Amino acid sequence: MASPVKLLNMAKPEVDVENLPDGGMILRSPQKIGDYPNSQSQWLLDWAQKTPDAVFIADRTGPDGDWRRVTYRSFLKDIRSIGQSLLNRGLSAERPVAILSDNSVDNALLLFGAMHVGIPVAPISPAYSLMSQDFGKLKHILGETTPGLVFADDGAKFGGALNGVEFGGAEIVSSRNPHTDGVTDFADLTGTAPTDDVDQAFAKVGPDTIAKILFTSGSTGLPKGVINTQRMLCSNQQAISQVFKFLEDKPPVTVDWLPWNHTFGGNHNLNMMLRNGGSMYVDGGKPAPGIIEQTVANLKEISPTFYYNVPRGYDMLLPYLEADSDLRDNFFKDLDIIFYAAAALTQSAWEQLDSLAVQATGKKVMMVAGWGSTETAPDCTQVYWPIEKAGVIGLPIPGTELKLVPNEEKMEIRVRGPNIMPGYWQQDDMTEEAFDDDGFYCIGDAVKLEDPDDPSKGIVFDGRVSENFKLSSGTWVFVGGLRTNVVSSAPNIIQDAAIAGHDRSELGILIFPNIAGCRALCSDATDDTPLTEIISSADVRNALVQGIDAYNQDNPGSSTRIARALIMAEPPNIDANEITDKGYLNQRAVLARRAELVDILYGNGDEIIVFN
Repeated sequence: MASPVKLLNMAKPEVDVENLPDGGMILRSPQKIGDYPNSQSQWLLDWAQKTPDAVFIADRTGPDGDWRRVTYRSFLKDIRSIGQSLLNRGLSAERPVAILSDNSVDNALLLFGAMHVGIPVAPISPAYSLMSQDFGKLKHILGETTPGLVFADDGAKFGGALNGVEFGGAEIVSSRNPHTDGVTDFADLTGTAPTDDVDQAFAKVGPDTIAKILFTSGSTGLPKGVINTQRMLCSNQQAISQVFKFLEDKPPVTVDWLPWNHTFGGNHNLNMMLRNGGSMYVDGGKPAPGIIEQTVANLKEISPTFYYNVPRGYDMLLPYLEADSDLRDNFFKDLDIIFYAAAALTQSAWEQLDSLAVQATGKKVMMVAGWGSTETAPDCTQVYWPIEKAGVIGLPIPGTELKLVPNEEKMEIRVRGPNIMPGYWQQDDMTEEAFDDDGFYCIGDAVKLEDPDDPSKGIVFDGRVSENFKLSSGTWVFVGGLRTNVVSSAPNIIQDAAIAGHDRSELGILIFPNIAGCRALCSDATDDTPLTEIISSADVRNALVQGIDAYNQDNPGSSTRIARALIMAEPPNIDANEITDKGYLNQRAVLARRAELVDILYGNGDEIIVFN
């Protein structure tokens, strides 16, 4: 008998369908969106009164690396002080706050302190300061936003950027390890006594007030700033709460690493905790070798009720959950929801998580996904019913309309609602191009109905319209689902892959290897063995051939069959826009930058792996 899924209070999956003359359709939720506040700070004021001693946010900056827990009452007190200090400095939309740092309590205090008094915040990917060689993207963002105050939590850690970039006279603030003299101590902001000016500024914050300027990596070129208003952020959380009704039953708890400079971490996850009186435990770990161990340590202490991650994060966490029963039991004991985003969860990872949950609790944990973008705050669709496999991205949330438009052999999806951006920061021409004549935002993704006869079963992500291409035969290749299936065929070898074959007769893949998995497969490898030797070893090549050959047996068509592969030693390059800060591969940028490798892929060199 199959193990049951833990039952939760959810809305009934329903959708209204309006058919269009061109063969397209508009999908809407039958639910009307409920009332929501003018500002996120209203939720903070409410919880500071209702549950003042509940933990809102915590990080590992306490004594001896212990948790520093900040209650709703304390958090409100500090953001009012910060709001006053920012007003004293004359900050505004023309001189906003820029945050360079990783997630932390102080990051959150400054973020909400600025928004509380109507001062926009530009959270900037730490990778642009820490991983970049030329700081090109950081310089571009600073030039676009002209901040009056720049925050770097650890001045020494960010010293390279702070010393190597011109900040236009902006005040530099650090919590610790100032990189040079003249840096303001963060304690000066929280030590400022608030006046009536704070309350007056808060009263002026409305739905159209700019809360954040979030910079997306984009498909090509430099990051573009997306204006996020209070209406976008507040309406999105209200809509989510109407389908995730269980959030009203008890305050959620999460342990989360996803960066707040990105919409998934900073808008979806952090704001969900705030809206529902929950607790955010900042995870200093990440799904990367040498750092994932911090995530494991945190999850052995804190039991989440709601856990978010990207597929790569689950892939790296699974071996630890399998090997450590204490970790497994603590992780699953209170867990209501497993949420994945950025890409589809592989079926093997799905089944492993199911099995581990049953071992720990006797029941499966409901796994869900959503879909959206930085421009949509982010949720447009949400899964809120039990599904058996990845791929379904849900139904439209209350208040958001989805328009499906025929595009080549796909259905392009466009969105309209209170969660949609008013436009791009200082990019009027780009803003105009982003919307169709009916005011729907053209996101560039494609979808299809899971069941054409029953739309209530949800829609399925069907790739990026811009990523798709044709073989020389004229056959379309739809990259999104194909890439997920290919990675799933050999997850111990393939971390991610770019699909090549435009105007060629067959498909090939450029593989970014799963380094830990490849090392484990290579019988002769030591800690000192170079990656180039490992990926060219017979053990790794044979395992890849076995996985791809099995995949090809099930996918023999020219638009899905993989004919050849090249495993690359160089990881995705963030300066070249090959990967976003959340780890999503930019297919077009990879193929453009590595055009010579694509040519090699279609040659006859010994490094090429050819499949049956």
